Amino acid sequence: MNNLQGKHIVLGVTGSIAAYKAVDLASKLTQAGAVVDVIMSHGATEMVTPLSFQVITHRPVITQVFSPLAETEIGHVTLAKQADVFVIAPATAHVIARLALGLADDMITTTALATPAPMLIAPAMESHMFEHPATQQHLATLRARGAAVMQPGTGHLASGAQGVGRLPDPAAIVEAIRQLLGRGGDLHGRRVVITAGGTQEALDPVRYLTNHSSGKMGFRLAEAARDRGAEAVIITAPSAQPTPYGVRRVDVVTGLQMLDAVMAEIIEADALVMAAAVADYRPAQASTQKIKKSAEAMTLELTRNPDILKEVAAARAQSALLQNLVVVGFAAETENLLENGQKKLIEKNLDLVVANPVPESFAGDESQATFIYRDQPLKPFALQPKSQVADRVWDVVAARLRASIQR
Repeated sequence: MNNLQGKHIVLGVTGSIAAYKAVDLASKLTQAGAVVDVIMSHGATEMVTPLSFQVITHRPVITQVFSPLAETEIGHVTLAKQADVFVIAPATAHVIARLALGLADDMITTTALATPAPMLIAPAMESHMFEHPATQQHLATLRARGAAVMQPGTGHLASGAQGVGRLPDPAAIVEAIRQLLGRGGDLHGRRVVITAGGTQEALDPVRYLTNHSSGKMGFRLAEAARDRGAEAVIITAPSAQPTPYGVRRVDVVTGLQMLDAVMAEIIEADALVMAAAVADYRPAQASTQKIKKSAEAMTLELTRNPDILKEVAAARAQSALLQNLVVVGFAAETENLLENGQKKLIEKNLDLVVANPVPESFAGDESQATFIYRDQPLKPFALQPKSQVADRVWDVVAARLRASIQR
């Protein structure tokens, strides 16, 4: 699900040196299918030309308060009504102050007052300006009115200094916009927990047992849940995947640590999706020193890790708080895919099993999943991006949650 497709994004660009990055932001939004109208302050036009945005968005750029969009339209009023999200990036200390005070002396501030759309502010300025009590108070005022404010990045600034104040990366701003649009999604108000990655079980201080899971499926699930309005928590074994904007990340290493994290997080959750590849076994005793080569062969004694989904099933049976928890499991198999998936569904009392053949289910960006239900015929899907599989999973979860309300 692309929640940017066809959405009307009004992008206000102010007179920060980071204004050039807004061109990349406009490009990313346009490529994602959004309709992007750009409003530039006078200062912004000194940093980058309106033509740069017009070429990217294929739409006129507004620079004056009474710029007409058509013969009978007034620019700020029309854009305010059409906007699904109003984004100000970069937002200078000056425009933040004017927004907080409710001033309406240019196209950006008049549109801000006129629009009922959610507002996203991405500050960019010198560190001392951002940290000044006045700026922080203005940002607090805007948050109290419902605006979403991104934390600026830290690093090299235009002044030559190092510190906080860099415009957030355009890709992160796009994710923040997706999160805002998700407020009206079918998972809005829901709390979901996702697990990801392959756990690591130490043999000694330098070696461990693990698997080929990249964590990609779990992170795509977290992104999709966020875009549908959920409060998403991802519990992940070591993974190179970046944390999606607006998703809370809990890092673990071993299967035992993942069990503890899952049991703690599901207490107030509406759904659990176990996409992690948890090691079935761990060394019975990890060596405190590096194991040296001493013989031609070495025997390892392994012991079973707890089965997290069985532990969750037992908790659901015993706790009234967890009886309506929707639980989805993943099955990665080299043989007997459907039989093993159906067995997992029954033994662990799951609402859905997503069965995937190995190795396709691990490192790649696509998956050939089969959905195995308790109360419906199984449903195979063609090879598709993991982001699409993620949305299909949440379709099932959302339907189950709706059904639980109606019972």
